[in-house]
Amino acid sequence: MSATSQQLTLPTLALREKDRLAPSHAQSHRSLPDELIAFKEFGEATRILETKFAGGSTPTFVNEFWTARQRQASSLHEVSYRACFKPQLPRFFIERLTHPGEVVYDPFMGRGTTPVEAALLGRVPWGNDINPLSLTLTRPRLTPPTLEDIAARLKEINLNDHDELPNDLLVFYHPETLREICALKKYFLRQRSLDPVSDWIRMISLNRLTGHSVGFFSVYTLPPNQAVSIKSQIKINEKRSQIPPRRDVAKIILKKSKQLLGDVTPSVRATLANVAAQARFTNAAASATHELPDNSVSLVVTSPPFLNVVQYADDNWLRCWFLGIDPASVKLTVPRRLDDWAVVMTDVFRELHRVLKPGGHVAFEVGEVHGGKTKLEETVLPCGIAAGLKPELVVINDQEFTKTANCWGVDNMNKGTNTNRIVLFRKT
Repeated sequence: MSATSQQLTLPTLALREKDRLAPSHAQSHRSLPDELIAFKEFGEATRILETKFAGGSTPTFVNEFWTARQRQASSLHEVSYRACFKPQLPRFFIERLTHPGEVVYDPFMGRGTTPVEAALLGRVPWGNDINPLSLTLTRPRLTPPTLEDIAARLKEINLNDHDELPNDLLVFYHPETLREICALKKYFLRQRSLDPVSDWIRMISLNRLTGHSVGFFSVYTLPPNQAVSIKSQIKINEKRSQIPPRRDVAKIILKKSKQLLGDVTPSVRATLANVAAQARFTNAAASATHELPDNSVSLVVTSPPFLNVVQYADDNWLRCWFLGIDPASVKLTVPRRLDDWAVVMTDVFRELHRVLKPGGHVAFEVGEVHGGKTKLEETVLPCGIAAGLKPELVVINDQEFTKTANCWGVDNMNKGTNTNRIVLFRKT
C-alpha cells in the first residue's frame, strides 16, 4: 500500500493526540504534539498531515524545527564523517523526551553525534556501530584533555621512531610527513590501552589523514570522509600538477584540537565528567548488541544506513591502515533491495524494543532515496510495529531552502533531500 497524506485541521488533531500520546515526562506541562503544533520559532506555522501506510496512519508535523540559523552546535562535533546529521536533530528530541541522567543511545552512531550531544546535555551516552572507526572518533570527546596536555604529550612522542614507511603512500604525503604519521601509528599500536590524551591525539590524527586543505596531513585530495585509491590520487596529482608538501603533523593536531576544544568550558567539562564514567560503547551489529541490558534506555536517536552499498574497504582503507585494522574484517550489511532492508530494520527494532525502558522512545531518522521516489518512512512504520513498538508521530524538519516541499510528494529544487524525516515510536 502506498503512503498518502491528507491535511488535518488543528483542533481535530489536537483532540486526537491528547487521547493518543502521553505527555513527555521531560516537559509534562505540554504534550509533544501540542508543542509541535504551537512551534513558531522561525516564523512559520506547523503544517499538520496524516500519513497513511500499510496497516494504519500516523500524524505528521512539518516545520523548520531546527536549522542552520540556530546557534552553532558545540565545537566538539566538528569531526568529519560520511552522512552525519546535525547535532540539533538529537538535541530536539533529547531535550523534550528525557531528563538529565537518563540513557540516550544510538545503535548506528557514526561519528558519535547523538552520544556526544547527549553527554553535553547531561544524559548518559550509549552508542554502537559495527564500524570500529566510529568508536575511535566518539569516545575521546567525552573526556577531552586540555590543549596543554595535548602539546606536552606530542613532545613526548618520538616522531622519528617508526617501523615502516610505505612508498605507495608518498602520493599523499611528503616523506617527512609520512615518517611522522608512521611514528604515531607505531606509538598507538604498541599500547594496550590509551589514556584520554593519547586517545584524543589518535582521533585527531585519524581525522586529519587526508583532505582538501592545508589543515590535513596530505596533499590536496577528496574531503576527509572517505579516502581515494592510490591510483586515483596519482591522477589528481597529475591533473593539479601537485607534489605532496611538508606538513607539520604536531602543529596540525594542535590546531585541530584547539578548534574542537573551543567551546569546552569548565562547565562543559564538569557536565561531561559527570556522565562519562557511565558511557557505554559497543562494536556490533545493531540487531545484536547483547552487552546492553534489557529495559535500560530512555531514548534512541539514530539514522540507519540507507539503500546504498558502502564499499567499506574502498572508503576506509587508509584509516584502517593507520589503526592496524583489516578492512575486510568489517562486515557491513546495507541491502540494496527495499524488502531486504526492511527485514534488517525489523531485527534492529526488535533489539531496540529489548533495550528500551517501558515508555521509552525511538526517534528514527530516515531519508529519501532513488531521487525522492522512495520514502523510507513508509517502510519503517510497519517495521517498528512488527517489533512491538507503537508509532506516535512523524516529524519533518523542512529547511528554509525547501519551503515548497510537500511532506510526501516532494516538489522542490533538490527533490526533497534537504528534509529530515523522523518517525517517533514508543515502547508501551
